[in-house]
Amino acid sequence: MILGLADDIIKKNIKRGFHQMHPIAAFCRRNLNALGLELYSITYPLLPKDRRDWLFEKNVNIVPAETGVKIIDRDEESITIGKFNKDGTYSDRPFRILTTTDIHLGDTPSLRRKAMQMLANHIAQAKPDLVIFTGDIILSKFQQLDSVQFARFMEKTGVYWAIVFGNHEVHEEKGFYKWLMLDSMRRYPHCLALHGDDSLYGYGNYRIDIKNGENSLLQSLYLFDSGRDIRERYYKDYGVPEGMKGYDFLKPEQIEWYKNCVRRTEEKYRKVKSMMYFHIPLPEFEHVMKLDENGQYVPTGEAKIFYGGMYESVGCSPFNSGMFDAICELGSTQAVYCGHDHVNDFCANYKGVCFIYSQCGGYETYTMGTNFGWPEEKWMQGVTITEILPDGSITVGRRFNRDYLKRPEQFNAEKQAYEESKRK
Repeated sequence: MILGLADDIIKKNIKRGFHQMHPIAAFCRRNLNALGLELYSITYPLLPKDRRDWLFEKNVNIVPAETGVKIIDRDEESITIGKFNKDGTYSDRPFRILTTTDIHLGDTPSLRRKAMQMLANHIAQAKPDLVIFTGDIILSKFQQLDSVQFARFMEKTGVYWAIVFGNHEVHEEKGFYKWLMLDSMRRYPHCLALHGDDSLYGYGNYRIDIKNGENSLLQSLYLFDSGRDIRERYYKDYGVPEGMKGYDFLKPEQIEWYKNCVRRTEEKYRKVKSMMYFHIPLPEFEHVMKLDENGQYVPTGEAKIFYGGMYESVGCSPFNSGMFDAICELGSTQAVYCGHDHVNDFCANYKGVCFIYSQCGGYETYTMGTNFGWPEEKWMQGVTITEILPDGSITVGRRFNRDYLKRPEQFNAEKQAYEESKRK
């Protein structure tokens, strides 16, 4: 009877993700991950140093941020938030978003800890209202455990956050383990991620609406699962030319979902500005820079480059599914953020839309050091900071991990000041 009741409860809360595993087994798997991490935390003081470094949730210095952001409403495919003053009124201060990508948390404890400490430093310094991760974040052998640990780490920062899948996390399109990884994270109060509309490709297609008044939206954020690689079934399902290989693309149903959301939002409010976040860049990113005769990437002249550069080819799909055409048609989306290409970090305006590479945050992957022999003081690892101004327009900039190589004492001083302020 108890097992039957649990079975019914779980089935009401989950959909296609459990097709590959019995609901009771899935329920146990999810909770055993959390239990295993808890036991690991209890034995933490007895572990050798390399094992302690693996548990970054415990050994990274985190200064909790104070933010006035609150969740207002949510449904299956969207979540609404707002930034408030202490008196409960909507704030007219800029809304700050910190974005990073490709942290590639793997199985080298010291580099895991380094990447997460740098992230904690940036959150403490930037004091964002929201953090967004644009894919390839957790790639270790113990992804399910690390998804719980990552969520617990972010919970300690006190900042709301969202995430999309990259092309390396959980090698599934819509299987149980991909569902579970997202589900393990979204159960924490500050995680805004949603599984999204179950009829769409993958998991993690959802919208975050930012309100700035009772009857007005400051911005809509669209987050997508951009997939992995072109599959053979795409030749029939999506009209991909026979034999074409390469990285994945946003699917027609995802594009239609986006268009419908924009239109419904305009009907309810007005023409609301929006931004997009996903992992694999659009093919149109190739219009920003090109290879010259010397093998260097130079501006094409088709886009206005605000900052940054390009040191590898754009890792987009060879198949253009038409998302940029939809963006231009609707006139809502002013910026597209992606990851995937670790040593590209430009911000450029192409046909009125900003193309922005989120700064890569990881060390267990290729870097300007591995590819070009650059010293770490010149690497581009870091975060992207976007401020949404009261009129909905944005400013975009970068902050680098290398800054903390020069002045590591600054973060420690801030941590001490925070601890002293809490004692007063």
